[in-house]
Amino acid sequence: MINHKFLKRLFQAYYRENKDRIPLISSFTQREFGFIPWKEETMMIRHIGFNDIDGLKTYFINNAPRHAYSSGSLYLMPENSDMDQKQYIGCDLIVDIDVDHFYTPCKEDHDIWICKDCDTIGKGMKKKCDKCGSLKLKTINWICEECLEIAKNEIKKLMYDFLIPDFAIQPDEMHIAFSGHRGYHLKVENKRIRTLDSDQRREIVDYLTGHNISFEILGLEKKALNIYGLIRENLDWSEKIINKIVNMLQTYSDKQLNNFLKRIGLNSNVIKSFLNSKDNFLYTLKVDDHNLWSIEGFDVITWKKFLNGVVDKVGVELDEPVTIDIHRLIRYPGTLHGKTGFKVQELLIDELEAFDPLNETRDDLDPIIFKSAENTHKIKIIEKEVPQTKIKGETYGPYEKGEIVEVPNHIAIFLLCKEVAVLE
Repeated sequence: MINHKFLKRLFQAYYRENKDRIPLISSFTQREFGFIPWKEETMMIRHIGFNDIDGLKTYFINNAPRHAYSSGSLYLMPENSDMDQKQYIGCDLIVDIDVDHFYTPCKEDHDIWICKDCDTIGKGMKKKCDKCGSLKLKTINWICEECLEIAKNEIKKLMYDFLIPDFAIQPDEMHIAFSGHRGYHLKVENKRIRTLDSDQRREIVDYLTGHNISFEILGLEKKALNIYGLIRENLDWSEKIINKIVNMLQTYSDKQLNNFLKRIGLNSNVIKSFLNSKDNFLYTLKVDDHNLWSIEGFDVITWKKFLNGVVDKVGVELDEPVTIDIHRLIRYPGTLHGKTGFKVQELLIDELEAFDPLNETRDDLDPIIFKSAENTHKIKIIEKEVPQTKIKGETYGPYEKGEIVEVPNHIAIFLLCKEVAVLE
């Protein structure tokens, strides 16, 4: 609890000193707000509405919540605790891209799991213990430049490969924010999208991810002994898949192609056949009047395995329930994330490319608001193992349980928020 009191005071000071920088989001008075306080239990306080931004600022100063959220939905009575009485108007399209929900190679270096049954410790993204098979795992999920760059690339893919070309979403309708932890949020404020129900949003999710895609509709078929592939003239997913295959054939080494084909479940003979035929296959894909996909050992089932593997690369990695749920809350921009102490940073589209959350050079975009080289704290590590942390170009750790270290203010706050250390 002493950590929570310390962190709450810091958050309170931030909100007091930066109250005029808390942004006003659109349709403010029609949004529901929710907060998670600095308590051992993490129950959200929600069904709160504000008449103006000053009321929200006062709430922040008085309560300094651990996490702060607002709804994607609009209501006539957002403060009503009965969902049926809120008088729902519509909901923005919310997309949460968070590396918590999909694999990234760097997790093998910095994500830690500990089995609650046998105390085994390991690294990576695991669902069960390697030793005893238990599903009861405690996880320590970390961040690094690599996984945050992957999350950023997913947001760019979402915008430039899907929302703009396929849905005709205008750039000024899209609002981007670094979440303050392991990813990014994108909110689409579009009048037509606001009218969609959850089932219709599920269809959008399926389109963005490529789930439940029918390759037969896109052109894949068997006639006699021949297999005909996707039709290049088909737009949208057919075009995306073919373009991705062409890119892979032109840029991947044989080793990279071999690893891809092995990962999707093809045997060594089929992989060898594919590698021997890749130049002919590339020619087939690039010439408009060629649609015969002929590679020895590839039947329709094999082609579907291959195409599903490509779809996984083309589709967007997103947290599906967030986009489908019309009553979901998302982090309010300009607030602090209680798992890092970082700010939820809004970004213009043209600011996204250069944005580097762990080493941002622009003060107005820097989410690490507690940075200080002079102000240090002694902390004690309380977890068995704490991954290496690189922030602001400096590396800290890895640490082991019981170590007492003196670190800069922002690193101490980060480790305290991650609950892997306590003040000494």
